[in-house]
Amino acid sequence: MLAFLSFLVLLGIAYLIWRVSDQLPDLVFRLSEIQRDVAELRRQGGDNASSTPAEIAAPAPPLTAEKPAATADAGEASTTEEEAQNG
Repeated sequence: MLAFLSFLVLLGIAYLIWRVSDQLPDLVFRLSEIQRDVAELRRQGGDNASSTPAEIAAPAPPLTAEKPAATADAGEASTTEEEAQNG
């Protein structure tokens, strides 16, 4: 029984591979058309299209693990007030 199920699975995989390989020429043609359209848009766009997205976008702010300045200042202010009262 297990051999029969394995055979059916093998047939299913072979069918899927056959269907994918049957569609590959169409896929390659469509990708080449998209590539051609993108190249034409870049030629028409001029300077903006020749820039990479990294050059156009602003850099993201760095991620740091520092405490916010307001929290640190509030703590220092209370310590300073306590010191002023004590001494």
